[in-house]
Amino acid sequence: MTNLQKITVNLWFDSQAEAARDFYVSVFPDGKAGRTAYYGKAGFEIHGQKEGTVMTAEFSINGQDFVALNGGPHFKFNEAISLIVNCETQEEVDYFWNKLGEGGEPKAQMCGWLKDKYGLSWQIVPVQLAELMTSGDTEKSGRVMQAMLQMKKLDIKALEEA
Repeated sequence: MTNLQKITVNLWFDSQAEAARDFYVSVFPDGKAGRTAYYGKAGFEIHGQKEGTVMTAEFSINGQDFVALNGGPHFKFNEAISLIVNCETQEEVDYFWNKLGEGGEPKAQMCGWLKDKYGLSWQIVPVQLAELMTSGDTEKSGRVMQAMLQMKKLDIKALEEA
């Protein structure tokens, strides 16, 4: 991660930043681990982290840079933020759904959304969905919406048939 992009996504973890980084780069074929920074003595009275523990773990997926921060238990992920994975085929949908959902929260799976084992929300979306929802045919888009609302993992064929 030597080219500084204008906006970088920062993900706050309690203490799993390095493990999360390693997991995400293993899921995405082009995932790349970046630099790791460690807490020192300075600032302990504010951050409370033990010297030598991982502070940040950088990584990139599809050219998008991320920073995973071990910031402690103060903040948790919620569904107000999610990462969308646009998929060309059902095989891609299945792959990302299975990999990112592994060890996650089954109760949080609906309409193409899932929560991974770190609590981060993902939307695994076939690119065909946007075409189906914006075709201009309101009856068709209504049927597609109704079908989608009944699904956990999105099924391209079932959406197209709706």
